[in-house]
Amino acid sequence: MSIDAFHPEAFTSGAIPVRLDADDLPVLMAFERRANDDAWSEALLEAALRDDGYAVWGIRSAEDSTLWAVAILAYLPFDAELQSICVLPDARRQGLAWKMLGWVMRCARAQGAERLLLELRESNLAARRLYERAGFRIDGQRRGYYRRDDGRGEDALLMSRDLI
Repeated sequence: MSIDAFHPEAFTSGAIPVRLDADDLPVLMAFERRANDDAWSEALLEAALRDDGYAVWGIRSAEDSTLWAVAILAYLPFDAELQSICVLPDARRQGLAWKMLGWVMRCARAQGAERLLLELRESNLAARRLYERAGFRIDGQRRGYYRRDDGRGEDALLMSRDLI
């Protein structure tokens, strides 16, 4: 399915993204610790959940409400920025990132965003393939932006996609 033809019906088993709020902070923190090697701090997540300029979306398991995937979207004048998209390791390779990306693109468009921006580690080839498949292009890079475990820097790739 083309990312531009995305519809909520693409989600199986009723796993449609829901907007998370401040009450979801404990569950979101647990998700971040399990799913993300570079987890957001509790203070940053709480700020995103409370700020009207952000939307935090989650896909929950129909059985036990476990968060399977999360996306954090920041709204800017004329643009939106995908701050994070992450799937639990046990739920990867099932198309959830693709579906979540389609969802946030649809939400950004509905808020009047003309472009969706993002950045990622240069070494994150799976994410890069996902974004390129969805029509994102590389606009630039930030040299040494991310810190690696060995203390050295890793470049960040800047990508964008028109939404109009």
